[in-house]
Amino acid sequence: MNILKKIIFLSFLGLFSFVQLSTAENLVKSTGTITGKVIGISDGDTITILNDKQEQIKIRLAGIDCPEKSQAFGNRAKTTLSSKVFSQNVKVETRDKDKYGRTLGVVKVGDEDINEFMIAQGVAWHFKKYANTQPQEEANRYAKAQETASQNKRGLWIQDNPMPPWEFREQQKKSQKK
Repeated sequence: MNILKKIIFLSFLGLFSFVQLSTAENLVKSTGTITGKVIGISDGDTITILNDKQEQIKIRLAGIDCPEKSQAFGNRAKTTLSSKVFSQNVKVETRDKDKYGRTLGVVKVGDEDINEFMIAQGVAWHFKKYANTQPQEEANRYAKAQETASQNKRGLWIQDNPMPPWEFREQQKKSQKK
């Protein structure tokens, strides 16, 4: 009877390992690549694409944060992104979904990383709060792009002390509570 218990236990353990492996593979599959034509620009870090199935997908550019529309450089961020990707066919390397249901991803036109482009143009911050979720090489590139834009006083970096959008949003929440 003792041997039978071991066989059942080992069988269960093997099945459990298989289920875990399958779940891990599905997580990897949930990140991937989607392609489509950019049909909308919500702001400097959110676009809508139309895929080949004629489905609209809202994409939040991962690893960056742009000024809010009501914030200095908010409109410039939107027009910069629009002039770069609107009506273009893009490839999105998906990462996750955010709390609003948008797909988080790195948007590319050809081989150009548009997320990094926005930082380099001085219309986005590297969203360092989430840098640990980025591949290290990408996080390093984004940090370097921000450092260069800041040193060259490009875009929002012409301001003496630009307010990051996450601080701006927090300030807006506090003022609404009063």
